[in-house]
Amino acid sequence: MALTLYVDTERWRAHHAASLVAYPRIVPVAKGNGYGFGLARLAREAARLGADTLAVGTYHELASVADEFPGDLLVLTPVRAFHGVGDGPQGAARTSGPGPSRSATDTDGVPEARIIQTVSRLADLQVLVDGPGEPRVVVELLTSMKRHGIPADDLPMVAKLLDGVRCEGWALHLPLPVAGAHRQEVESWIERFREADLPLDRLWVSHLTPQELAELTAAHPATEFRPRVGTKLWLADRDAFHAKAHVLDVHPVRRGERFGYRQRKVPGNGHLVVVSGGTAHGIAVEAPSHVGDLRTRAKTLALSGLEAAGRALSPFTIEDHRRWFAEPPHMQVSVLFLPSSVRPPEVGAELHVNVGMTFTTFDRIVMDEAVPGTP
Repeated sequence: MALTLYVDTERWRAHHAASLVAYPRIVPVAKGNGYGFGLARLAREAARLGADTLAVGTYHELASVADEFPGDLLVLTPVRAFHGVGDGPQGAARTSGPGPSRSATDTDGVPEARIIQTVSRLADLQVLVDGPGEPRVVVELLTSMKRHGIPADDLPMVAKLLDGVRCEGWALHLPLPVAGAHRQEVESWIERFREADLPLDRLWVSHLTPQELAELTAAHPATEFRPRVGTKLWLADRDAFHAKAHVLDVHPVRRGERFGYRQRKVPGNGHLVVVSGGTAHGIAVEAPSHVGDLRTRAKTLALSGLEAAGRALSPFTIEDHRRWFAEPPHMQVSVLFLPSSVRPPEVGAELHVNVGMTFTTFDRIVMDEAVPGTP
């Protein structure tokens, strides 16, 4: 009785091996929910690939991967002075009051020698310089993403502070490839380093294509490029894994019958199908999407109108069609309405589920040689 992720292990790992070729000196990224696979599992896979560095999203994620991955750990979220950097063991702040007992920079006992922190502001770099020891840092630069980063005009001031830390290089977090080519933006930053007479021995990059990476590596042999790769490494081959949910109950119903917490009326003759998977798993959670053309806008408006009328399409598939929710999903189960024209599944059967991997939590993950019932 579970929401299960079935993984064709051989195929999944074959894509990982291909990624090592496409992205030389790759830095696997394991953050959030571990792209659906879990942080610890991805840490083990990264170790299996022979990676020397694993990137995590936040300091709190370090404890989940440290015992599974033996190498360096890069924290992608930039450090902030108000998080208590350097205030106490492993950067943990001393706090009081009803708030959390540890700061966002608490490393949960992971040796500081393994941790590489990201710095994106002069003020935070200064705090690290003034603190104890010689922390390892990557300096993030402000790209066209405009999320975090130090602007080009501040490069001379950054250079003056680097003697107080162990600088492991510089970082460029670029937009997704669908936004356009990024080689020129990287080239412009390399030129700025030349103009400032600063060495650029190592550059950590995100969202470069393999072709852009190869071209930059050939054009700048003195710079080591470290591509940080998450989605393209773990999720690019969508046929290597599939989500399924157990059917828990099937109830025949007639039009107008009431059901559920709010005693809604059944819209017609058919069946209510109760399946594993609810809001606690991430079912019916949807990230905002980019609406870039008239067709997509029309589709979005149509679905919004249906939801306003109380109808929402579920991610569960029966007889090759996604079926409607009978009511909003519960915490751990969902209820679907199946019209009388469709034969209901048997209790115990598994339904294919179209899930967003970055926000779905599975009850179990089955690593197998083949995915059962692959459509």
